[in-house]
Amino acid sequence: MKSALKLELEEAKIMIEAAKKAAEEVKALETICIVDDGGYVIAMERMNGGRITGPEIAMAKAFTASGHKRSTHLFNQPGGPATTTGEAFGIHVMIPGKFAIFVGGFPIVVNGEVVGGVGVSGGNGEQDTAVGTAALKALQEHLGSEYEVMTQADIKK
Repeated sequence: MKSALKLELEEAKIMIEAAKKAAEEVKALETICIVDDGGYVIAMERMNGGRITGPEIAMAKAFTASGHKRSTHLFNQPGGPATTTGEAFGIHVMIPGKFAIFVGGFPIVVNGEVVGGVGVSGGNGEQDTAVGTAALKALQEHLGSEYEVMTQADIKK
């Protein structure tokens, strides 16, 4: 048996608030989605004026990051698994509408364990990355030194 950490609504709300603040700083109207380790939505918020497509895209990014334990943009980097020569080429068509292989999805890794994912949609790649990493940093700040949260953009667990 294994004990598992579980991401809860309190943490998801803290992450979303930090992400919204970062979105305002980078001048992007974002949708932020936080999912659990099974890829199910815990919380999601679309900022006023955010794209109507944002929720579906943010949810797919969060689902992918959580389920595949890696930042979504890593799928398409040179030599990445979703490139034409990669072992997972075409993976995004296997789960239509739920699998994202572009920037904006980050696994939430606490003490080495993937506990969920954060998906961000609405800005350009640089903006989405800033907003997503702000959410991860807010979780680290909230949890304190007793826990270690991976907060960089390139996460592969």
